Amino acid sequence: MNTRLQQFLDNMVPRIADLHKRSNDAYWKATTTGNPADEERYADLRSQLLKLYADREAFADLKEMRESGQVTEPLLARQLDVLYTQFAEQQIDEADIEELVRRETEIEGRFTMYRATIDGEKVSDNEIHDILANVTDSEKRRAAWEASKQIGPEVAGKVVELVKFRNQIASKLGYANYYEMSLEFQEIDKQELFDVLGQLEAATRAPFAAMKAELDAELAARCGIAPDEMRPWHYADPFFQEAPASEAVDLNQFFAAQDVVALSKVYFDGVGLDIQDILDRSDLYEREGKNQHAYCTDIDREGDVRILCNVRPNEYWMATMLHELGHGVYDKNYDEQLPWLLRGIAHILTTEAIAMLFGRLTKDADWLTKIAGVPAEQAQAVSSEVAKQLTRAMLIFVRWGLVMTHFERDMYQNPDQDLNTLWWDYVERFQMVKRVEGRNAPDWAAKIHLGTAPVYYQNYILGELCASQFLAAMERDLQLTSVTQDPRIGQWLTDKVFKPGARYQWNEMITQATGLPLTPKFFVEQFVTA
Repeated sequence: MNTRLQQFLDNMVPRIADLHKRSNDAYWKATTTGNPADEERYADLRSQLLKLYADREAFADLKEMRESGQVTEPLLARQLDVLYTQFAEQQIDEADIEELVRRETEIEGRFTMYRATIDGEKVSDNEIHDILANVTDSEKRRAAWEASKQIGPEVAGKVVELVKFRNQIASKLGYANYYEMSLEFQEIDKQELFDVLGQLEAATRAPFAAMKAELDAELAARCGIAPDEMRPWHYADPFFQEAPASEAVDLNQFFAAQDVVALSKVYFDGVGLDIQDILDRSDLYEREGKNQHAYCTDIDREGDVRILCNVRPNEYWMATMLHELGHGVYDKNYDEQLPWLLRGIAHILTTEAIAMLFGRLTKDADWLTKIAGVPAEQAQAVSSEVAKQLTRAMLIFVRWGLVMTHFERDMYQNPDQDLNTLWWDYVERFQMVKRVEGRNAPDWAAKIHLGTAPVYYQNYILGELCASQFLAAMERDLQLTSVTQDPRIGQWLTDKVFKPGARYQWNEMITQATGLPLTPKFFVEQFVTA
């Protein structure tokens, strides 16, 4: 059976690798240009790849080999598991594949090209964030916040129809809905996931409420209003998923005159992870027609790793560069001797963990001194406030993530329910932000992930847990006193996380790297009970 599987892989993998590379390249061109022809080319190539996975005869062969139990060579057995999952998820009709890709690409294209308006003038996402970060006039803030939601009505109907269509596909494969199907193919048990989320909700409820009361008082004073007048537009992010700049120390001041791209290289060089080739291939600055978000892509699993950003000299984009380059160094440092199928991440949550581990560093006083060049005395003076900012950021993000995970679960269970009200029910429950009186709009649809990255957000939360677990293991193994200028950090991550690729099931890899399966323990110790 080993020989039979190897022959199957020798025939199939080159076809997958070719379409993988060409579709990733087409997506890159589509998101960096906004050219409809590139979007169409990407949609066509992605359809071809999904149709290859949908091959019923090939899937039958994989299923027979897997169920035989006679594939005994470990790397072959792991490749079989990986490929079986990829094929199982796509056992749908070709017409459904084409329609699925068409709908997803259309929504992605809307987000890429859309520019909100304030008083009739087009504004970018960066400009909206600048207003929410700096302007104190409540009416101007409200106008910017409402502008951030203008894309919602443009795509909401399409997202709901896409959710229903995904559910139809899942039903044909024997699943209750697309959400449950996706979790199974991600090797995540739904009950275990929501048990963990429940533990996090309970552990963070009181600390978050206390932190938010303090934050609301600060922001209200800044805007000249009473704390009970706080509304969604008084926070520094349209979804209140990021911590606002501190009144005591504005981290943006440390980056306003800096080249955040150059700082990124200084940091990664210091921990023994070369990123120059990634930067050389990347598209880092904003322009009309370009996707306004940020992502990392591994084009071919042979070293062509790139990031897309829209860099400005501020703390947000500094953190985003570190985050995306975290994905990049993971993708770049797989063991080249691994078979192509295993030259990939162990799981979405593990690559998010690495990205988040690095993205947190802008709120580390030691990093600010050694990398951003903040004078040691100044960094030490603000160290407690910077640590407080990081704790705020983590609490805010976890509570925001609870909104997304619960809303998405419920949306797939019943896409015909009142989603506008459901969204604000969860915002009030988990983020403790008051809904806007009299507003009935699809604000949820302004979050791109719900249309284009379905059943993904739980991996951000699990990634934060895993980041804390990786950090605790490095501190234990290396007796770290600093997360900067220590090449052992890059070596530890390369040996224990990057090089194994997808050789092991994700929780097995985490256990081998840290000594324990994934647990909330280290995140809670770092940010809740510390």
